[in-house]
Amino acid sequence: MVRRILLGSRLRQLRESRAITREAAGYSIRASESKISRMELGRVGFKTRDVEDLLTLYGVTDEKERADLLGLAREANTAGWWHAFNSVVPSWFPNYVGLEAAASRITAFEVQFVHGLLQTEAYAQAVITRGVRGPNVTRETIDDKVALRLERQKKLVAENPLKLHAILDQGAVARPYGGREVMLAQLDHLIEMSEHPNVTIQVLPFSQGPHTAETGAFSVLSFPEPDLGDIIYAEQLTGALYLDKAEEVSQYTEVMESLIRDCPSPAKSIDYLRDWRRAC
Repeated sequence: MVRRILLGSRLRQLRESRAITREAAGYSIRASESKISRMELGRVGFKTRDVEDLLTLYGVTDEKERADLLGLAREANTAGWWHAFNSVVPSWFPNYVGLEAAASRITAFEVQFVHGLLQTEAYAQAVITRGVRGPNVTRETIDDKVALRLERQKKLVAENPLKLHAILDQGAVARPYGGREVMLAQLDHLIEMSEHPNVTIQVLPFSQGPHTAETGAFSVLSFPEPDLGDIIYAEQLTGALYLDKAEEVSQYTEVMESLIRDCPSPAKSIDYLRDWRRAC
């Protein structure tokens, strides 16, 4: 996903620098203007022949530059490990998992439940069982969804771990999933994960009153590639939003920073989790 975005962005820059329209670019590869738009947004795969033809149209003759971009096209078409789970997740979700796998930092606000990267297996089982819909859902489907969630969590303990800053609304840690023992274990897990240097957890208490995230949960994904800006991810009932326009990202980032300021410090938040655990 990230490689598609990077390649698409570079192709757009090249096209615009030559004042070539999307329509003309599409004609050169026997495609529509909308296909070029989707390619430049990184929303479709790339055929090597199409990229070669576009580079020729855009006047890219430097052998190294062509080789680098064609290599990026081949890498963009390589399936990630998460594609093995495509049959049990919504069609839009593998895109998010690809972005998550490529991210170096994620800042997330959760309202309904604990962030997926911080869930225990039993808690994830309870959340997923409650959330799945449809007559064809089986225990195997649920188990596969849980397995995917646990596989994603490995990036938090990898050699070069993902940095995660999770802001949890009080309701996310107070709402019971799976019964008392499951919740106690989940609270213990949050406290334990907070000790990792790459994980920061804050709890936004009800006593804070209204907050700025009126539209609900969302995440800000940041990447190590200098050419790729932050992406906002907001999950919905039947799909998801991926926002990368600077003005939109800026608005969401401001809201996230406001939430961080409104929360007690990470240390006080963990004290709250310990007190809440004792009260359960």
